[in-house]
Amino acid sequence: MFRTYDKKSQIAQEIDKLADMLVGNNLVQERVCHIVENVRKSGDAAILRYAEKFDGVELSAKQLRVSQRDISNAYKKVDGAFFKALRKSIKHIVSYHQRQVSKGFDDRSSGINIGMRVLPLASVGIYVPAGVASYPSSVLMNAIPAKLAGVSRVVMVSPPKIDPHILVAAAEAGIGEIYRVGGAQAVAALAFGTETVPKVDKIVGPGNIYVVLAKKLLYGTVGIDSLAGPSDILIIADGKASPQFIAADMLAQLEHDRFASAVLVTTSRSLAAAVSESAEEQMEELGRKDILALSAANNGKIFLVDSMKQAIEISNKVAPEHLEIMAKLSKKEISELTNAGAIFIGPYTPVALGDYMAGTNHVLPTGGTARYASPLGVYDFTKRQSYVQYNKAALARVAGDIELLASIEGLDAHARSVRARFPRQRP
Repeated sequence: MFRTYDKKSQIAQEIDKLADMLVGNNLVQERVCHIVENVRKSGDAAILRYAEKFDGVELSAKQLRVSQRDISNAYKKVDGAFFKALRKSIKHIVSYHQRQVSKGFDDRSSGINIGMRVLPLASVGIYVPAGVASYPSSVLMNAIPAKLAGVSRVVMVSPPKIDPHILVAAAEAGIGEIYRVGGAQAVAALAFGTETVPKVDKIVGPGNIYVVLAKKLLYGTVGIDSLAGPSDILIIADGKASPQFIAADMLAQLEHDRFASAVLVTTSRSLAAAVSESAEEQMEELGRKDILALSAANNGKIFLVDSMKQAIEISNKVAPEHLEIMAKLSKKEISELTNAGAIFIGPYTPVALGDYMAGTNHVLPTGGTARYASPLGVYDFTKRQSYVQYNKAALARVAGDIELLASIEGLDAHARSVRARFPRQRP
């Protein structure tokens, strides 16, 4: 089922392959540029044309915004069990993310007042994909931190045929505006604003390659969260780990799409064989066999290593989105795992727990970007503003130092701006 590598040179080559981020070819990039430019020029007219062309849906400008009646009807189409699970998930997500709220700081001493203000963004657009699957959980993961940050206007966009579960999740998360527009045209609409879709300060949320390239193109015109690539997982396991658990967790990531990847790093050859065998058996019982067959063949890998030290080194090089530990590691060894979007420790902590119910955010850095990036959180929906106030005596204490540093940099006007406040006394 999964290809096994036991030589260091082979493993190194495979790690390099995993580091390649999803990028569009030139043709896709040209299409995205064309779509973005059309939306910028034509606004609603362009996104209505693209709704018919790409989604097969004829809409009027008035139908772009989801009505309250649509949301009420969506509530009638979901069952009580979903609603109960959704509410429980919201409770846990709120509880975790409330701890991220920061008020900044304010320090005063000896005529000096310095500090930092933490301010919410005024408006945020959340992109929610459709097509291959429906993700109400992603609505919660994006909207709840934004609301906790204090964002006053949270807008959601999604391709025209919006699943009722998505609408209910949006309503429960407190999203007040929802628009039927998807793809690169949705990103452009949020970046520029149209007659109906409002312009926002930042766009968050996953999407296909068209969405990713549109976000890349429009960064600077609008803020973005990240250029998210395919989902990935790396599992560190010893010989005592359950092959059934590991196989199940690898398949859970591989079912996202054909570009998803799953890597097992283990010191046990017998475990490697058992995991591959179990994965084949389990796949026969799963619905998305076609996707699983492609992603497993391309990106399902097992690395056989000599020690847990080597496993940790490999994990840090890969910098996985999800890292599961199914091995007996010390606290020190776990602390050495510095590059991972989220870590799941122990046999009863599958990634799916973090996806839906633990409360941690499942919007994580992909494609090795966990080397420098972090999970989505409240901090992504705020901006920080520094402030400084010195009185005359406090400025006088450092005036000479400022003048010296400014003169070394050749910035005479900087030095003069300080000197002007302390004119020399004439004899």
